[in-house]
Amino acid sequence: MATIVREIERKYDPGAMESDALDAVKTMIGTAPFAAVSQEPDQLLDAVYYDTADLRLIRAGITLRRRTGGYDSGWHLKLPAGADTRDEIRLPLAGNGGEPGAGTASGTVGKRAATPGTGLGSAVPEEFTALVRARTRGASLAPVVRIRTGRQVVHLLDAARRTLAEIAVDHVSAEPADGSGVTSWDELEAELVTGGPEQLQAIDARLRQAGARPAATATKLQRALAGRLPAAPAAHREPLTRDSRAGEVVLAYIGEQVAAISRCDPLVRRDEPDAVHQMRVATRRTRSVLEAFGGIIGRDATVPLCADLKWLGAALGQARDTEVLQGRITADLAAVTPALVVGPVQARVTAYFTEVLARAQRTGLDALDGQRYLRLLDDLDALLADPPLTPLAERRAGKALGKPVRRAARRLRRALAAVPGAEDRDTAIHQARKATKRARYAAEAAAPALGGKAIRQAARAKELQQLLGDHHDSVVARTVLLEITGQARAAGEDTFTYGLMYERQACQAATYEQSLPRLAAAI
Repeated sequence: MATIVREIERKYDPGAMESDALDAVKTMIGTAPFAAVSQEPDQLLDAVYYDTADLRLIRAGITLRRRTGGYDSGWHLKLPAGADTRDEIRLPLAGNGGEPGAGTASGTVGKRAATPGTGLGSAVPEEFTALVRARTRGASLAPVVRIRTGRQVVHLLDAARRTLAEIAVDHVSAEPADGSGVTSWDELEAELVTGGPEQLQAIDARLRQAGARPAATATKLQRALAGRLPAAPAAHREPLTRDSRAGEVVLAYIGEQVAAISRCDPLVRRDEPDAVHQMRVATRRTRSVLEAFGGIIGRDATVPLCADLKWLGAALGQARDTEVLQGRITADLAAVTPALVVGPVQARVTAYFTEVLARAQRTGLDALDGQRYLRLLDDLDALLADPPLTPLAERRAGKALGKPVRRAARRLRRALAAVPGAEDRDTAIHQARKATKRARYAAEAAAPALGGKAIRQAARAKELQQLLGDHHDSVVARTVLLEITGQARAAGEDTFTYGLMYERQACQAATYEQSLPRLAAAI
């Protein structure tokens, strides 16, 4: 079974330190909150790192390795989780390819990967190949470098003997799989255990004072493969303004959403809270902006892309919508006076959603494992690398983006105006909800260029979207309650409580509709 560890650390080059690295660390003792140290026996770590031939994982800040030695021998997959922070997912070696073999490792379980310099190989665990599929996209995983580390570790303790942080002094030797020669270097790692950011800052200050400097690379693997990796992008780019090119502003927003899709992929596969929602929102934003700014990024070239984004959003949405409905109906049932709950209502509701949610989650994961999804990711990358920009994309953003944002707002107002006289009000409100999303996301994308007007439109649309979303959920909840009622009736159960819950949902929908004119007037 996998375990997950949140890793918060910084790496340093100790070359300029005036004293032994561990001695420098120990001088911190006596300065609150560091009260004592403990030192581990020296360790020898032997790790083989896996990646695609073109290093797709490390380019995305991901590392995958099989390591022996130390207290955490096993397979490790490290995923970015913020500044100085990564989530390390660990699997034991037993049963995960500890035997020798030959060939290359890929998404197919059972294939083996040669370990540099040993002739031995191991299959990458299937769980890990799935978690990096959005990056590998069918490319084989194989060893790219073997890194051996001689490590000394000292723990920094507080007065209660709790380990706040640990400092590792490493001597590293790296042997690339291509036989390009062994390199070696020394480095320090400062990692939090139970301490907080202030402790990491205190350690950072002390190490710098002693002559250490932040490492040029965030990981050993990046340093070992430095000759094969592109130069790091500039830490800061010029902020987008109304004087930026229109295409630049739109593409920056789309780029953020495309990055969010890939970042959320492993979180969805791990069933992390809110991951499905965040990934679906990123697909919706991308699609909405492509549609809203078809005069900037050629609409004819993006129609197939929008269709695939709509498909992905729908596939992910089944699980998310089921979770929302389950929470809504469960909360509604909890609000019913106990004397009015007749029959095994809670058990039937739970059974219904357990089955539906499992089916919806399978649908979402099947989509992520399919070729259509992988092609979509390739197409999104291709769009960003060589966008089909129109001549309008070269114009000043403050001038070119205002019209499509205003057009999205006008379409929303027309959709809202159609609600009062609609024969099917639920459908009309749902159409207004979709127009609200387009107006919101278009304004969000253009905000760097249009400023306050776009920001206000996005904020108002967001509030309206919440109301219309609640109304839509009440409509779907009533449909689900009718389905559960039918199951209960077929089983000979009393259906009184389901009827009561149905009516409560109808009353909530009416309340939402009463609030609609006020929010619509602000658009």
